[in-house]
Amino acid sequence: MRGTRKGAVGATGRRRRRRWSGPGPDDRDPQPLGRLASRIAADRGWAERLAGGQVFGRWAKLVGEDVADHAQPVALSDGELTVQADSTAWATQLRLLQRDLLKRIAAGVGDGVVKKLKVQGPAAPSWRYGPRHAPGRGPRDTYG
Repeated sequence: MRGTRKGAVGATGRRRRRRWSGPGPDDRDPQPLGRLASRIAADRGWAERLAGGQVFGRWAKLVGEDVADHAQPVALSDGELTVQADSTAWATQLRLLQRDLLKRIAAGVGDGVVKKLKVQGPAAPSWRYGPRHAPGRGPRDTYG
């Protein structure tokens, strides 16, 4: 009766454990990609950087279309988000809305990702041309 085995019995007389998953979920079962990616990010300590990336990717939804049209995030370092406005008037407006913007960002990506907001006005034009530079005021030295 060689082919009529009902259960696999080892040399000690005890039943061996099956090597496949049963009807319930198991770690060896196929996993959704999102769950697997979030587990890898948590294991490797990438969760904070990914949350910071969400601030840049979802900027318009987090702060609203009106603000997003006139201001863009530039950098996120140690919980401080640097935002550049396209005019000095919008920079002032963002400073006034700072508390509300921090609440919106925290609600969208989580608490502690952005702790402080640094607002910059528009960048001034550069008067430097070429790789070499002579000290002094340059072309602006004859103004007034």
